[in-house]
Amino acid sequence: MSVRLYFDVQVRRAVADGLRLRGVDVLRAQEDGAAELEDPELLDRAGELGRLLFTQDKDLLREAAKRQRAGEHFSGIIFAHQRYVNIIKCITDLEIIAKDSEPDEWIGRVEHLPL
Repeated sequence: MSVRLYFDVQVRRAVADGLRLRGVDVLRAQEDGAAELEDPELLDRAGELGRLLFTQDKDLLREAAKRQRAGEHFSGIIFAHQRYVNIIKCITDLEIIAKDSEPDEWIGRVEHLPL
């Protein structure tokens, strides 16, 4: 089973479009009606949908660290800094993650791009 991705509002649409062209299942918060959710609720929403959250928002890293310290489970986060990872690298790395890993591998995990 491949990893399905959930994008927060910070991520450019071009990344989602590029991944979809490569056959990756992506859902953007805007498409889910979740664009106005606060970070904790957004992370919860990704988990409810069984999706790995991709973000470029550092605040979500703080939320993940808080949950890790408390031993709370979440579906996992992939983070890419907007200045240091370009669109093509995001697409390439996220495609690898989506196609070559399993959802259970990401529970409670935070990973930074580039790989």
